[in-house]
Amino acid sequence: MSGPHTPDPHTPDPLSPEARRLCDAMAAGFPGPGDIHALRAASASGSGRAGPAMASVSDTDAGGVPVRIYDPAPGPADRPLVVYLHGGGWVMCGPDSHDATCRSLAVAAGAVVVSVDYRLAPEHPWPAAPDDALTVLLWARDRARALGCDPGRVVLAGDSNGGNLAAVTALRAPELVAGQVLFYPPLDAWMDSASVETYAEGYFHTAAHMAWYWDQYGGDPEHPHVSPLRAPDLSGLPPALIVLADCDVLRDEGLGYARRLAAAGVDCVLQLHPGVFHGFLGLPLPAGAAALRAAGAWVAGVGRAGRPDSNRRPPAVE
Repeated sequence: MSGPHTPDPHTPDPLSPEARRLCDAMAAGFPGPGDIHALRAASASGSGRAGPAMASVSDTDAGGVPVRIYDPAPGPADRPLVVYLHGGGWVMCGPDSHDATCRSLAVAAGAVVVSVDYRLAPEHPWPAAPDDALTVLLWARDRARALGCDPGRVVLAGDSNGGNLAAVTALRAPELVAGQVLFYPPLDAWMDSASVETYAEGYFHTAAHMAWYWDQYGGDPEHPHVSPLRAPDLSGLPPALIVLADCDVLRDEGLGYARRLAAAGVDCVLQLHPGVFHGFLGLPLPAGAAALRAAGAWVAGVGRAGRPDSNRRPPAVE
């Protein structure tokens, strides 16, 4: 998304050496903002990782929205059900690009995962994507028992802009959601936090790209279903796990949302991964695998009443 990083000899690189090598290699081959066709082509091949085998993988229709269902293995009838919303700036990616992530999360959580192929901007601007997300949530609650899951243990999860969609859907229907897992989400369309400037360039996901994604997506930046961080009241929301990369323009938005959730009395677990950049969840970095294991443990601990079991907190990330 930006050219190779030029190191400042007077400032230590906040990325780990492994992450820096990967970041620069990815940035060198990724299109700049503005060419939607080039961006979609670059993202079409996915992460290149092969996820774990599933007992079944099937594509179906969820109230008019295409979804892919991952069932890791036969299990008890009260398993969690995860509605997963992929990242890609609202303009690219889909179930194929996030196949390995969904498979890994299904195994780690012992849960059925429903990956949502929501409508993309700019052809379908806000509120198309959040409306699709809500439609699938309602469908998932209705079909949970048929999928071998507990309808009271439906969890929303998403990475990057998918994390935004998960947060928005939790705001719209908190009574239907047992938990929300937000991986480095954009939460404020105004992009006025300090980390936007600190990590504007040189860390793959640039501020220029993020601003362009917001422009394609549309919607009122002040509306809480666009910018959840600006919602006037966060009380009564389901428990949250927020997973952030330290070297990311979106870091401070995630930190701010975690603080606001906690202040509103919402059970919120925050995990901040040092030395990595935006998108690390699907990359061959130790932090990515650790984050998925921790998220799986958190989802597995979401109880029937919708609160994580205090004995099954995510393990510490080294």
